[in-house]
Amino acid sequence: MKIQIALVMMLALLANTGCQSTNVSSQGGIAPINEAFSITVPKAMTVKQGTNTAITVALNRGDYFKQDVELDLTTSGIVITPNSVLVKASDKPDVQCQIAVARDAAIGDYRVTVTGTPTKGTATSTVFIVSVAAQ
Repeated sequence: MKIQIALVMMLALLANTGCQSTNVSSQGGIAPINEAFSITVPKAMTVKQGTNTAITVALNRGDYFKQDVELDLTTSGIVITPNSVLVKASDKPDVQCQIAVARDAAIGDYRVTVTGTPTKGTATSTVFIVSVAAQ
């Protein structure tokens, strides 16, 4: 009977640990592999000179990612406000920003880099293009 109980416990342990992928946690030890995040930005967009456009930057959290993330938006030649936002672990993941293009802004493409830096762990970045068109 003791052997049967030991076998059942071993099978339960194997089934429990073998069903979920694991990875080294940023906080030490082993954690589920979806302790990560990514950033979703708009696809390439066109904005006319002298206008403002609203955009949404989304923070996509893995099931086990429970950290604050600092989002920094950097570019030159156009203005993005806010250009830095702290998204707390308890906040909604969508951040609303405004892109402002001056009337005299040069026509062309502007690269916007969005970097997310978690409280602990590795930062991630993504880029989108804003094309400035004539009025």
